[in-house]
Amino acid sequence: MVEDCLFCGIVAGTIPSQTIDADERTVSFMDINPATPGHALVVPRAHSADLLAIDPADLEACAASAQRLVKRMGEVLKPDGFNLINACGAAAWQTVFHFHLHVIPRYEDDPLKLPWLPRGGEADEIAALAERLRVDG
Repeated sequence: MVEDCLFCGIVAGTIPSQTIDADERTVSFMDINPATPGHALVVPRAHSADLLAIDPADLEACAASAQRLVKRMGEVLKPDGFNLINACGAAAWQTVFHFHLHVIPRYEDDPLKLPWLPRGGEADEIAALAERLRVDG
């Protein structure tokens, strides 16, 4: 636990939250600034600043918890879809530096507009980047 971390405080129970699920590795709770009704967060119990720092077993547990939460939201809220979002670093809009997944139910008429607008890319540039990123390349 990190003393001044908001999410560590929620995990420890010293900061109030609307916890909706928990297991030995993760805690899920409602976002206090929801993008849509039902927006929740999944965090590992162990503090990790971001996606680069999280233990792979905790990342796996967060993904499984997010899937469990999506299934429950589907049953209860009946949304039209979901977004799972992780922000890694301030430039990617991370504001709390404890790894977390946003689980955002989406509704056909919700006002949420994400800032990324697909515009199509240059095929040659995409291929060159893929070559540089390819693990076996």
